Amino acid sequence: MTETFAKDVDEGLSASPKRLSAQYFYDDNGSRIFQQIMAMPEYYLTDCEREILQTRSREILAALGFSGHFNVIELGTGDGSKTRELLSGFIDAGADVTYVPIDISAAAIEALTGQMASELPGLTINPQVGDYFEIMDKVEAQEDCPNLVLFLGANIGNYAETDAIELLQHVGDHMRSGDRLLVGFDLQKNPAVIHRAYDDPHGITRQFNLNLLARINKELAGEFKLDQFGFFCCYEPSSGEVTSYLVSQCDQEVYIGAIDRTISFGRDELIFTELSQKHTLTQIEQLGRAAGFEFFAHFPDRKKYFSDSLFRKP
Repeated sequence: MTETFAKDVDEGLSASPKRLSAQYFYDDNGSRIFQQIMAMPEYYLTDCEREILQTRSREILAALGFSGHFNVIELGTGDGSKTRELLSGFIDAGADVTYVPIDISAAAIEALTGQMASELPGLTINPQVGDYFEIMDKVEAQEDCPNLVLFLGANIGNYAETDAIELLQHVGDHMRSGDRLLVGFDLQKNPAVIHRAYDDPHGITRQFNLNLLARINKELAGEFKLDQFGFFCCYEPSSGEVTSYLVSQCDQEVYIGAIDRTISFGRDELIFTELSQKHTLTQIEQLGRAAGFEFFAHFPDRKKYFSDSLFRKP
């Protein structure tokens, strides 16, 4: 992991414009900060998706069409609070389900497992820490039953369209024919609502982005001075893209020991950190089909701010 991280940082900070991959947001500290983001009143995504999973779980279960035992495999769990609503609805409806949460954060998995065991004592849990696809293959090799794969929280929006298609294709490569995929999508809406969610007045999103530099300092022997970088984001309604950046506040040079390089930054120079794509329902269907899935159904919240959309692996 460290070698790949170092390579990606080297390539990203050598590019023009500079960039850092959003996949590195989620070390243990980054995961904790993201929980704070999800708790912000401005960050509507969490409450909207929780509403869907709480009020429409039986509809989702019926749409799956599974008979008998099945796995719910979640790619990236966070604190699992929204997924608990879905699983609770499944259990109340009599479903025979094993929950397989997968996350790169051992701390997140440990906390999640304890909470799930306490709040859903009838649930069988098979927690996993590591690479999504290696674990999916292992689970499929161990059990001959259908799977519902969860990719919630609008994480798919962190990928440009071609990358999102490639990612979903990769997920599909590790699924059996007949498996289902439930993906969270943030929908296009009033631009002011979206902007407030990503440029919060509390400074938590700024802290989340700066944690990328703190992680480089910790894991790659970097010498970033975090107080010399700011944060900026903007939303472009015509494209549906929220883009986020770190901003160098002065001319500076930063040494990174793991790659044995000194990186120069000009005053006001940007480091691109994240894309958060907002979709229409039509775009969601097209994305799934382009990745090789059959579209099944949209499950939006009452405001139609968010959709958990269901697909089938042919």
